[in-house]
Amino acid sequence: MEESARYRALEGAGLLHPAPDAVMAQAFLAHPEFFACFDKVQVKYEMLRAHVMDGETATAAAAAHGYSRASFYLVTAAFEQAGMVGLLDERPGRRGPLKLSPEVLTFLRDRHRERPEVSAIDLASELERAMGVSLHRRTVERVLGGGR
Repeated sequence: MEESARYRALEGAGLLHPAPDAVMAQAFLAHPEFFACFDKVQVKYEMLRAHVMDGETATAAAAAHGYSRASFYLVTAAFEQAGMVGLLDERPGRRGPLKLSPEVLTFLRDRHRERPEVSAIDLASELERAMGVSLHRRTVERVLGGGR
């Protein structure tokens, strides 16, 4: 597969279709210059369009676009809920540090202001004793604005 700018952009955004070789929909075979089987969002949209506009069954539309029937229904629900944005995959992993509640941030910043000479390791130990929250020293350093 050629490394086009489009391909590289989609790859960088994590939006490559997981099985581009499984896309057998006629539009993708007949016009690969526009319909890119590696473009996950375009494939999902065309799968939904084939079902709604062309009357293909969910099973047939899913198979022709390299998805399972179960995936078809997940894509449909995401599209109904959020439109085109729903066709983007959610970023994998956590959405942020779970332990850094506003209370934890206030605790760390207040202690650092009171005693700026205390190490991140010691602040992490104080936090654990006071609030039962265990943080790595690097997390404490990042909260306080850099290396210490």
